[in-house]
Amino acid sequence: MKTKLVTLSTTFMLGMGSLLAVPAVKANTIDSINTEISDAQNELSSIQAQKVDLEAQIARMEQAIKDNTIKIEEANIQLAETQAEIDRLNSEIAVFEERIASRTEILKERAVSFQENGGQLSYLEVILGSSSFSDFIDRVGAVATIVEADQGIIEDHENDKKELEIMQASVEKKLADLTNQKTELEGMQMHTEEQKAQNEALRAQLDSKESAKLADIEGYKQQIAELTAAALAVKNSSSVSDNTAATGTTASNGSSAAEADSSAAVSGSGGISTVINAGNKYIGNSVYVFGGGRTASDIANGRFDCSGFVSWAFAQAGVKVGASTEVLKNTGTRVSASEMRPGDMVFFNTYKTDGHVGIYIGGGKFIGSQSSTGVAIANMTSGYWAQTFNGRVMRVIN
Repeated sequence: MKTKLVTLSTTFMLGMGSLLAVPAVKANTIDSINTEISDAQNELSSIQAQKVDLEAQIARMEQAIKDNTIKIEEANIQLAETQAEIDRLNSEIAVFEERIASRTEILKERAVSFQENGGQLSYLEVILGSSSFSDFIDRVGAVATIVEADQGIIEDHENDKKELEIMQASVEKKLADLTNQKTELEGMQMHTEEQKAQNEALRAQLDSKESAKLADIEGYKQQIAELTAAALAVKNSSSVSDNTAATGTTASNGSSAAEADSSAAVSGSGGISTVINAGNKYIGNSVYVFGGGRTASDIANGRFDCSGFVSWAFAQAGVKVGASTEVLKNTGTRVSASEMRPGDMVFFNTYKTDGHVGIYIGGGKFIGSQSSTGVAIANMTSGYWAQTFNGRVMRVIN
């Protein structure tokens, strides 16, 4: 009998132990899920903070798009005016060419007639053939008039030729300017479309991340609800009172700081270091604007185009350079790509040859004002920038 009681007691205690263990396991699982929730909430907060920053950046980009659109409209007006001027000059050139051709024929006829009649002797014969002094005077006057007329024709001919050369040179220059304007216009339109696409892509990416994190948190909460219900069911089926119901603990605060680009800060001293590091303060809070970076307002608000940024960065070191890629590509001393070093200007064939410029910072990277990001550090050893780098490297500071 005593043996049976011991056996029953042992069995009962083992059974109760199993019942007691179930809520403990559930509680540990809930604690783990609460930790997941805490981590997810930290990540969600980080994403939402990024969205706030993104909206501020998008606002700058949208203003830049408006500014670029105005520049495009102005460029279209200039294109129309230039084309009208070219058409007018071509009409004037046609008139000049017609006059010159007509006058050339007259001079040819004069020359043939003059040669056939013995040159100046024919004029002398006219004068000597006079029948009286009065006739002599009249003939001298007539000859003088003819000679003067010939000289006038020749002078007009030469003047028209010079004027024609000037007009043709003017048309050629205006055509070259028109071609450049069209190229710049196409570049502006391309950058504007890139900015619009970038805005939408960034919005969609963060919205997707935010939705995913919210779904994760809801899923975790549902798991906790199910586990809590299961634990309560176990408790209700047992006569044992226990205080180990799942309550969930708060996980330690997680960190979700964004990674910093180690190459953003370049060590060094003197002018080169100043040029390289000048733009770091604009990374993440600037925008690409055609013609930007040339006024105090643009600089204060981080509004640059590529050449405007490069010009501004060098100015911070007291070095004055131009503010257009056409000027910058011939500024300083050209060196080979294999010899480039931090502080050198590097050029890329984007919408045109040497259409983009940046400042090499070492490690295969450069800093510049990119159309999709504003001031940023980019890798020129792979991807788009590797494909468009044209090998032009200009050294301004030795």
